[in-house]
Amino acid sequence: MQVVEYASSGGVVLDSGRVLLVRKRDVPEVRLPKGHINPGESRREAAVREVREETGYLAVQPVADLGTQLVEFEHEGRWIRRWESYFAMVLTNPTRGPRAPEEEAKFEVFWAPVEEALELLTFESEREFLRRALQRCPEKSCSPSCSPTKNPRHLIRSGG
Repeated sequence: MQVVEYASSGGVVLDSGRVLLVRKRDVPEVRLPKGHINPGESRREAAVREVREETGYLAVQPVADLGTQLVEFEHEGRWIRRWESYFAMVLTNPTRGPRAPEEEAKFEVFWAPVEEALELLTFESEREFLRRALQRCPEKSCSPSCSPTKNPRHLIRSGG
């Protein structure tokens, strides 16, 4: 079986007890915004770029590094090894900009109450990152004073 390995990064944007989510339009998945890390791009830079591209929220600021997890799963006859990184983020301006047509076609963007988001998220690995963000930002709304964290790594072998 072919093994595909890559890294991705994204954001857990908390605001007033809500979390920013994306629903894929082509498959029944609810996700945190994230995507591939481009060559020469840092995990943090990729997270900000991906949240902006997928959601249209241009004014997002990382406030805490939530670490990295290895997620492994089979997909279309290939074994996928994906290093996922997330950052807790604050929304510094609620204005959204236009999204690229391909992003608009791919994702529906919405806010959900934190408790509902924990149920809606399709994959356990992303629920884990939301729980990490809530530990750093117990008031369910991130701010620059979120407690810093070490960069824990956890091995997750199922889900995507």
